[in-house]
Amino acid sequence: MNNRHILSGSVSLFLLAAVSTGNAADPQVADGSWKGDVELGIVTTTGNTETETINAKAKAVTEREKWRHTVSLESLNTSNGGDTTAERYVVNGQSDYKFGEHNYFFVMINYENARFSGYDYRVSEALGYGRRVVAKTALTLDLEIGPGARQSKLDSAARQSKPDSDGSEDEFTLRGAAKLAWKISDTSTFTTDLSVDAGEDTTVTKSVTALTAQINGSLATKITYTIKNTSDVPTNDIEKTDTETAVTLVYSF
Repeated sequence: MNNRHILSGSVSLFLLAAVSTGNAADPQVADGSWKGDVELGIVTTTGNTETETINAKAKAVTEREKWRHTVSLESLNTSNGGDTTAERYVVNGQSDYKFGEHNYFFVMINYENARFSGYDYRVSEALGYGRRVVAKTALTLDLEIGPGARQSKLDSAARQSKPDSDGSEDEFTLRGAAKLAWKISDTSTFTTDLSVDAGEDTTVTKSVTALTAQINGSLATKITYTIKNTSDVPTNDIEKTDTETAVTLVYSF
């Protein structure tokens, strides 16, 4: 059994322990109910150019005395004249074990399937230490750091450019992340999530910045700007940096 499988197994066991311990928490301290939001954005054009973009996301969080669990899903589909030009699916899960007033240990796993990226899929895991370095009523900032691993599978086109490779790329990583949330007013919130996964061969940097404006108790509009950079891409015709601007309607529950 290699180190990659050991790390993946450790992540799975940690997640299982997190759920088990979370269910046993004192209901008087935290009820463990799930809270989150679902967002959807659709853009279509007709005439000289016929395009359609559907952007959907969902995120849910549950808090207990010692544990916090977060699950998020993401889907993006873009077509131009009936041909798919972008397609991405992302699933992310993180469990945090809280200790002290502002400290926690975290374990994270992320799965991404992005067509036209040169990969059939990419899976990354990480575990480490996190701390809320700013804890004000309207402003919070969390910092995280820890070791991890990443497993990637090249798509058929990328494998043809690397005939000596079996298409699998495995490497250890070091993850750093920063999560900022600023409640500007009673109806608007600014957030920025930055993550860097530095591997032996490839470093992936991602920044997601969003401004949310509340419409009523459960509905809001959201503008999001995402930038992602991959230091080493499978083939020369693939861009290293992707950017995305999205406007979505958000329903909170």
